[in-house]
Amino acid sequence: MSSSVSATEAAEATEATKAADVIGTARERIDALDGQILDLVRERMAVSATVQEARIAAGGRRVHLSREMEILDRYRQRLGKPGTTLAMTLLELCRGRI
Repeated sequence: MSSSVSATEAAEATEATKAADVIGTARERIDALDGQILDLVRERMAVSATVQEARIAAGGRRVHLSREMEILDRYRQRLGKPGTTLAMTLLELCRGRI
């Protein structure tokens, strides 16, 4: 009986090791993706500031609400309701609170 228990334990240990490897690799990839996302958000913030400055210099408003609605809709279509929340957060980061 002890040999079957030890074979079962060995199989479980092997599976646990495989799972740990998969999880570790996936977490490294997530960390890399997060780094890219953060870099892109910072770039988006800079581009948004350029747009706002140009709009204000031309006598316009800092915020263009119909454009923001397009962005909200795009995120909602691709990601569902959480996409709207994400888009609102991005818009606030890029243009500040209104």
